Amino acid sequence: MRRGPLQSGEKVQFTDRKSNKITDQLVAGGVTQTSHGIILHDDVIGRNEGSVVTTVTAKREDQFNREHPERDTAKPWKAARAIGGWQFAVMRPRMADYVLSMPRGAQIMYPKDIAQVIELGDIRSGARVLESGAGSGAMSLHLLDAVGEGGCLTTIEMRPDFARIAEANATLYYGRRPDWWNLLVGDFDSVASTLPEQGFDRIMLDMLDPWNRLEQAYRVIAPGGVLVAYVTTTTQMSRMAEALRESEHWTAPQIQETMERNWKAQGLAVRPDHQMIGHTGFLIVSRAMAPGYDALRKRDRATKDTTTDIDSLSVEEREASLEELELRDISDRKLRKVLRDLDEQRSHLDSQ
Repeated sequence: MRRGPLQSGEKVQFTDRKSNKITDQLVAGGVTQTSHGIILHDDVIGRNEGSVVTTVTAKREDQFNREHPERDTAKPWKAARAIGGWQFAVMRPRMADYVLSMPRGAQIMYPKDIAQVIELGDIRSGARVLESGAGSGAMSLHLLDAVGEGGCLTTIEMRPDFARIAEANATLYYGRRPDWWNLLVGDFDSVASTLPEQGFDRIMLDMLDPWNRLEQAYRVIAPGGVLVAYVTTTTQMSRMAEALRESEHWTAPQIQETMERNWKAQGLAVRPDHQMIGHTGFLIVSRAMAPGYDALRKRDRATKDTTTDIDSLSVEEREASLEELELRDISDRKLRKVLRDLDEQRSHLDSQ
């Protein structure tokens, strides 16, 4: 963690009184464009976090259009945005701020999902973690931070360009390339086959078809290790859950999603924000059984069929099985009581 005065080359976050945020890298002689003039980096370098800087006019005298001055005056809002005098607080960005503002190749995981991966995956200092799908490096940054220099993160990324983006984002964040990070390029099965057996404590899969990677994942994970898969659609979630159950090498999957809603509090005016971050993805968590032992499974009720598709049955089979296939668990006794109550309520209507 960096401390002390802000230095050239560091990423900083500028925040104005309206909570508008701009993240930029400090460069000697550089500037940051804002909607209210520009911030001179030389005015920021050497200051401490929490300082306030003021923008200056975005246009110098020699930048005005002298041949056609009407082109500047015809659009007064542009001139107003060029005027300085707007204040910004300067801080080093939190990791959550950094990942949301960093250059992206692939779509990143939201901080709310990343936090759950770290917690539910039990990813801690000193752990040996295997990650598939670096993307832009948002998840990788948090994994690197969680395992620390005493641990090791191995990331498999299929696309070389995404690997370069993730590596650059991590290097900029830490100020150097993390030497406890092993970034490999290639498809998961091919690369994982070269990794040591039972060499990882945790596995994080962020890919389109994690259910097709369970064989190699089980080979390289230690008994009791935690597997976390991140998928975005219900069909992916269902296929992954069923694949874990069918393999018998993994415990019953836990499935969850996280919603995020901010609140506004100003005096007695307290209310939720109008916008919230709803569904972004599903997290599927399971643990590896020891070799030679099958996972324990909850016994399904024999009368409850949750796998047969009613459209695959003939008309006769459908009529014979309709009662079992319907997702209604109601006894005849309960049904008679409901009908009695409704008949009684209707009688009161008739008596009016």
